[in-house]
Amino acid sequence: MKKLIIAACVLGLSACAATDNSSEISETNAAPKMINMAGMTDQQATDELYNALLKSSYLATKLSPNSVAVQFGDNQFVLQPSMSEQGVDRILTNRLFAVHPQLHGSKELLVLIGSLNQKLNFAKFVIRENGGVIQVQGAATFVDSIELEELRRFMLWTDEGLKQVGKSFPKGSEELIKPIPVIKPDAGA
Repeated sequence: MKKLIIAACVLGLSACAATDNSSEISETNAAPKMINMAGMTDQQATDELYNALLKSSYLATKLSPNSVAVQFGDNQFVLQPSMSEQGVDRILTNRLFAVHPQLHGSKELLVLIGSLNQKLNFAKFVIRENGGVIQVQGAATFVDSIELEELRRFMLWTDEGLKQVGKSFPKGSEELIKPIPVIKPDAGA
């Protein structure tokens, strides 16, 4: 009987020890709520952002040493940390849209982009590649660290703003201006 009681105590203690270790491991691998980028370069902050997105189960890929592509709902953003020694840091959020060749360099496109920049404040609209691409850029500002939820809400806000812009275009415009996928399908899939 004594042996049974001792065995039960040993099993109980080992179970407690195993529980303590597993909770430490799960906390280490848990998705971060806050991304701390204090004192980092743009490249280091990009790595930190990329790892935080992966741990939080976002589909993300590094596009360059200073940019990360992330799937957000049905859309993809390019995120670029821009760290400042003066203390106000930002993450640039970019969405890219291809423009139909018949609109490249057209006066109508220039007027449209100018009008959007005058009327809207949620993002800046820029024409790139000789009128072939529209870049929509916003910036989430922070000091040293940013909550992942804050970044998610910023992308959501930008996405909702773009949906409203799309609704204001004439029917059929979606065939002339289309999102550019920045995350390439896995070649091995």
